Amino acid sequence: MKKPRAAAGSRSRHRKQSSSQEGREKRALSSSQAKPSGPDGLARRQEEVVLQASVSPYHLFRDTAEVTVLRKNLLSWYDLEKRDLPWRRQAEGEMDLDRRAYAVWVSEVMLQQTQVATVINYYTRWMQKWPTLQDLASASLEEVNQLWAGLGYYSRGRRLQEGARKVIEELGGHMPRTAETLQQLLPGVGRYTAGAIASIAFGQAAGVVDGNVVRVLCRVRAIGADPSSTLVSQHLWSLSQQLVDPARPGDFNQAAMELGATVCTPQRPRCSQCPMQSLCRAHQRMEREQLLASQSLPSSGDVEECAPNTGQCQLCAPPTEPWDQTLGVANFPRKASRRPPREECSATCVLEQPRAVGGARILLVQRPNSGLLAGLWEFPSVTVEPSRQHQPKALLQELQSWVGPLPATRLQHLGQVVHTFSHIKLTYQVYGLTLEEQTPVTTSLPGVRWLTREEFHTAAVSTAMKKVFRVYEGQQPGTCKGSKRSQVSTLSRQKKLSPGQKVLDSFFQPYTSAGAP
Repeated sequence: MKKPRAAAGSRSRHRKQSSSQEGREKRALSSSQAKPSGPDGLARRQEEVVLQASVSPYHLFRDTAEVTVLRKNLLSWYDLEKRDLPWRRQAEGEMDLDRRAYAVWVSEVMLQQTQVATVINYYTRWMQKWPTLQDLASASLEEVNQLWAGLGYYSRGRRLQEGARKVIEELGGHMPRTAETLQQLLPGVGRYTAGAIASIAFGQAAGVVDGNVVRVLCRVRAIGADPSSTLVSQHLWSLSQQLVDPARPGDFNQAAMELGATVCTPQRPRCSQCPMQSLCRAHQRMEREQLLASQSLPSSGDVEECAPNTGQCQLCAPPTEPWDQTLGVANFPRKASRRPPREECSATCVLEQPRAVGGARILLVQRPNSGLLAGLWEFPSVTVEPSRQHQPKALLQELQSWVGPLPATRLQHLGQVVHTFSHIKLTYQVYGLTLEEQTPVTTSLPGVRWLTREEFHTAAVSTAMKKVFRVYEGQQPGTCKGSKRSQVSTLSRQKKLSPGQKVLDSFFQPYTSAGAP
């Protein structure tokens, strides 16, 4: 995306605003204790020089003509094939730099670990509700959580609002203008997000590396080592910074991500439609392997092309992982090893007053302000052992701590829901308790609400709680039972990393791929 030109009469004003902005950023940097500063631009460039000196040319772009061709081909393809997405339209049509940067920031945060198709509706509603940084800064966390409900990774919304408030209260309402200051000054903004905002909104030639870019670069330069390793991640950042087009940095970064999302996909990549095919080492390797296989000759490996000076190349696939003829270019990148999520069990109860004044009400309590699903609302729950022997007693005690004495004989087990968060596989044993008495149960404790069913569906609750409620509804007389009792156990649908999904900072920030909470 080309930066819109400022009118001639406004250039002087822009220069004064820029000078004032730099002063604010310097003052904020000198006083900020929120995040330790990372290496500055000079240090990073020195690291990249040292890294490239130790890497085989096979994994580099040493020919400037090759870089020029890559930029031209990729941008020409992007101009013809890019998807029409609301955040792109918002950024392209916005002349105000701060509003443009805010629009990019919201989209990049939402797209972390979440599919593009899912984000579109959330992004549209968010920008309609809070079109400016000031609007978001003035909102309550409850409102933010409520709109974010179902999108998962709820700390993203909280940090986005914290960042907006910092911009309004400490930076004079102006976004930091460089990748370095964005990362240093704004909570939750890592190296990827900072580079994306700086390049798309402000035209800074800052490279980016997300999951799609990792895949594209690993294939183009035949990098078979683990992309989550420090050495490989540093090399990928070095490549992205070298390749970004200084004339159109925002478009170039979006083009690289678009290519990974739509053409250079994890499985079944469409190499024949790729604008970088002629430069792709993985494609060259695939053709060579196919030729060898047709002649019944053994695989040659990367060593003939890579030819490291000594020992095993740290960017090539290890000898223990030979070429798989059935995968083709999808041999790259190597899949990072992931720890399986730890397993936990929780007993949760839907407590309902069907005869409450104004209609039936269900009880919700608020989670703590830190940790998993911080600040969201849920049905009263307690961590238990997998055995159901002591679950009713423990759950009843939890319920009574919120609303006082309750009839234990009516606590009924309804089924279970299994939901996988980023690092926890949590099994909810679902119980129900209906209070038939006309005398309403009330409580003045903070963090407790009695809601109607309609209010529940628009409240700030997690996807897991919505699954729990579906189990409860399926057991109530007069409701549509979507499944038989034997089918009540519902495995959570884990969201795979789709072609349209961005895994922002997936290798460099504490985000891991999994189903949305």
